[in-house]
Parts: sequence; structure tokens; C-alpha cells
Amino acid sequence: MARELLACHLWLSISLCFLFLANIQHGTCFYLPGVAPEDFHKGDLLMRVKVNKLTSTKTQLPYSYYSLPYCHPDQIVDSAENLGEVLRGDRIENSPYVFKMREPRMCNVLCRLTLNAKTAKELKEKIDDEYRVNMILDNLPLVVPLQRPDQESSLVYLHGFLVGLKGQYSGSKEEKHFIHNHLTFVVKYHRDPVTETSRIVGFEVKPFSVKHEYEGDWDENTRLTTCDPHARKIVSGSEPPQEVVDKKEIIFTYDVELQESDVKWASRWDSYLLMADDQIHWFSIINSLMILLFLSGMVAMIMLRTLYRDISKYNQLETQEDAQEETGWKLVHGDVFRPPENSDLLCVYVGTGVQFFGMILVTMIFAALGFLSPSNRGGLMTAMLLLWALMGLCGGYSSARLYKLFKGTEWKRIALKTAFMFPAIAFAIFFVLNALIWGQKSSRAVPFGTMFALVFLWFGISVPLVFVGSYLGFKKPVIEDPVKTNKIARQIPEQAWYMNPIFAILIGGILPFGPVFIELFFILTSIWLHQFYYIFGFLFIVFLILIVTCAEITVVLCYFQLCSEDYLWWWRSYLTSGSSALYLFLYAAFYFFTKLEITKPISGVLYFGYMLLLSYAFFVVTGMIGFYACFLFTRLIYSSVKID
Repeated sequence: MARELLACHLWLSISLCFLFLANIQHGTCFYLPGVAPEDFHKGDLLMRVKVNKLTSTKTQLPYSYYSLPYCHPDQIVDSAENLGEVLRGDRIENSPYVFKMREPRMCNVLCRLTLNAKTAKELKEKIDDEYRVNMILDNLPLVVPLQRPDQESSLVYLHGFLVGLKGQYSGSKEEKHFIHNHLTFVVKYHRDPVTETSRIVGFEVKPFSVKHEYEGDWDENTRLTTCDPHARKIVSGSEPPQEVVDKKEIIFTYDVELQESDVKWASRWDSYLLMADDQIHWFSIINSLMILLFLSGMVAMIMLRTLYRDISKYNQLETQEDAQEETGWKLVHGDVFRPPENSDLLCVYVGTGVQFFGMILVTMIFAALGFLSPSNRGGLMTAMLLLWALMGLCGGYSSARLYKLFKGTEWKRIALKTAFMFPAIAFAIFFVLNALIWGQKSSRAVPFGTMFALVFLWFGISVPLVFVGSYLGFKKPVIEDPVKTNKIARQIPEQAWYMNPIFAILIGGILPFGPVFIELFFILTSIWLHQFYYIFGFLFIVFLILIVTCAEITVVLCYFQLCSEDYLWWWRSYLTSGSSALYLFLYAAFYFFTKLEITKPISGVLYFGYMLLLSYAFFVVTGMIGFYACFLFTRLIYSSVKID
């Protein structure tokens, strides 16, 4: 017992250390990097903008910023990225955009480039696919503020600005491509009156397309005639846009406006994370609670009335000498704990479900407490992968305990299957999808070093912990059944049409899907439309409701099944709640055709490939919940009656 407690303590300590490291790798800075607090108020303080990936909701394929003909710094330096950032396709690099604190800049020339046929084609393709440019200043993402049409006093923030626009100009009927080559940055800062320091609390941009002109030959002192000679500012609306054409010269410029803000540094992420539709989430919670109350009423009726009456009747019949015939669920007491077919596979899926359940539960707790903020890019995904590997201890323990209950003797075999079955399937799908992404030369393609890190998490951490958990689980005493199992299996009578296994399983998956489908919409929106999801409090409540719903609907259907003298409940209990994953995948398909504008076949393959993985993980988690609910329910009711 002491060794098991020591192992659990060590495992928990390692998991907390991993979470801490994942959280601080890109933690927000109190001051700009490399700047002393006492120098923060000085006017010569440099603010360096970093560039991130180019993203599009139409293709779902991110690309590096410098894959397009943009102005380069003297030397391109990649920022250190964690595992989650690499898997998301983030490529954070330095840029030539450098600001000075409290020093506005107007119409500052960045560089001059001349397009060739290849670069012009690449720009046009990115404009057609509505790619957006993402930048970062002091860990804040660049946003474009837009006025909400329904609320004049409310703003909505779009992440990044469009590479360009496609349209007509000056009466021409032909659509042309125009690039956003002038950026008006708005840097908001909050001044601390006590320390006389300033901290950045906002980073906004207004993009323009301007065909710049100048007089004479180009040199460092060339003045652009498209700028106001006094304010050195773009004459808005007076100049034609910059068209993307082969052998065309493009001059990139930018403005910097500094605005003092009342927003404190600790609250600077609120404008990014505040959701304007909290009422929808509350409606989701209320809708889920109504489903939960309905199911709880059914379970209460079964447990408190029907089941109590059954147990009382069975116990009274045992005292009567003439009671010879049993009916209902007690009749199958000699077969209800008979090991099912493919019991090894069931043990593997239950163990995998426990592993995923532990990962999700711990991740949600840490996220709800604020440890996995979106300001820590990639922190959520990194934490989930690390926790999945560490939870192999719980998965191996659960599968081995169940395997021993089914009279299994080769615990190493079941540990091997638990450690490799789900990860091998997931890794195979991921490898194929990654090959497709690599063929498109997207930044989301996972490099060899990161692939090695994933394999190390699997073979170096998860597999050994699964074997340790299986060893500890198999050493525990076998779980004793409350009743003895007959040597010869009884015949199952013909069932009514509504007790058909396929029909019952499909019906059982609808109710668990009900509490999650509204939150699922926001999760899919954050993943595929590149928006922040930071309402983990709502998500945690929905997850708890999902657990109770899966357990209750499976118990109700299991009771009806046993009353009809069908004792094959092991697999059906798993599949009943697990079938909700089918509805999740169908909803994902509905979301694809109604909300997304993906037209390229490869992007569609990526979407359905990743959603297949998500549905598969949802299947093993919900199936495990339903299985353990029925496992406890059957042991409870059969231990409550007197059986010879």
C-alpha cells in the first residue's frame, strides 16, 4: 500500500511539474523583453513586433509569414515554441516593424519590393483564399476592431488583417487583386501613476491599400507624395489602391499611434476573451439541466419504486416454500456476470477511456482555475498531451483490474494492447494527415523533431506508465461477484423490437449528446474559425452534466434489458453511451456544410480526419462512463437480493 501511495504521489508531482513548465514557457511578461522596469518610461524604448502564421478559414492551412513577399529584417530569428504551438502551426518570427515608446510614427517607409510572376501569383492565391496576417506585440495578438451592426457601442475584434482585397476600381468591370501595404498600428498603453511606468494593453491595426508615389530617384530621404507633407499621413481615399501585378513595385509603409488607456495590464486580455453571447451558454446549461432532471426522475422512479419493490418481492418469495419460479432481472442472476465475448478488447477500451477521462478532468480543472490562459500559446494542447501520457498509469490499472475479473492471466498482453491500440490508430491517422499538410508546404506540417517528441511521449512515458499501472492493478485481489455464475449459459428469450441492441444503443446516445451540442458549436468555432475559447467554467459544468447523463441513461436501459431476461449487458452498456460519438461526428459534418466555407478537397480531408479522431476519443470516454455506471448498478442490485 505504501509503495502504491508513493507511486501515485510521484506521478502527481511529475504531472504538476509538467503543467508548470508548460504554463511558464510563454507566460506573459510584466515588462517588455530585455527592458529594465526603470527604463520603461523612456522615449527611446523599442517595441519589437513579431509575426506569426498566415491563416484562412477557407483552407485551414496556415503558412509562414515570410512565405509571401513581405519586408524582411536583417536576420530572421525564430522564437522558441512549445509542443502545442508547433502542432497548431504557429511560426513566431521577428519582423522589421520596430516602434519607440511614446513616439508616434506617420507614413514610415518599411521597404520597397518588386513582384515577379511567382510572387504575384502567390499573393493573388492568398487574397482569393482570404488569408489573414497575424502579428504579436508584447504577447498580445494583433486585432482589427469592427463596429457591431446591432450594437453601436460594442466592438468586435477580428484576429489579424487580410492580406488584401479583390474587387473593382474606378468603374472597371474586371476584378483585380489589391494588397494591404499600409498599416496604421494603434498601440494602447496604461500608465501607472505610482511607478511612472507604462505597459502595453492593446494592439490594433487598420489596413489600407495605397499605390505610393514619389518624385525623383529612390533613396533614404525620398518623400512619398501620397503622404500629407505636414502630418506625414496617408491622404485617405485620395489615392488609388496598390494592385498586385507582375513586375509591379510595392512600397510598404506604416503608421504608429499611441493611445493611453484606462485598461489595466492585468485586464488587457479581457477584450479578447469576453464573450458577447453568455446568454446562449446559460441556455445550454439550462437545457442540459432539464435533460438531467428528466433522466434523474426516471432513475429515481426505477431505484426508489420499481427496483425497491422488486427486491422486496424477491426476498419475500425466498421465505415461501412454494416459491419455485423467478421472474424479471433476478432470473438471470446466474449469467449476468458471465465474461462477455472479446473481453480483452473491452478491457482495453475501458482502460483507454479512463486514461482520456483523467486527462480531460485535470485539464478542465486547471483551465477553469486560469492556469491555461490563451495568453500562453499552445499551453492547453501541451498540457493535454502531457497529461494523456501521465494518465497511462490509471488506464493500465483499470484495464488490468477488469481483465483479472474476467479470469485473465496474461496481464502483460492486456497492458501492451492498452498502451498501443488507441495511440497507434490515432498516430496512423495523424501521420497521413500530416503527410497531406506537408505536401501543401504548410507551416502546420509537424517537423521531424516534434514527431520524435510525440513518439517519446508515447513510448517513453505513456507505455511504461501503462505497464506500471497494469502491474499494480493485477496485483490487487480479484473483484468478487455478488452471485455465482452458472456453468451453462441460459437461452435469451426473443426480445421485443424496441429492445433490439442496435435500436437501444442508438437511442441511448441521443440524450448524452444533448447537453454538449451547444458548447460543441463554440468549440468547433474556436478551432476552425480561429477564435479564442476561454469559457472553461461553462465547459466544466457541461462536462459534469455529461457524466451524469451518460451514467443515468445507461443504467435505465440496462435495467430494462435485464428485466427482459437479456444478460448481455457488458458491451451494450459501453456502446449505449458511447454511441453519442456518432451524433458528434454527424453534427461535425452538419457544421462543415453550414458554417464553413472550405472548398479545397485536402482541407475537407483534414477537417473530417481530425473530427474523426475527436469523435473516437469522445466514444471511449463516454463509453467508459456508461460501462462503470452499469457495472456498479448491477453489482448493487444483485447484492441486495437473497439468492441460493
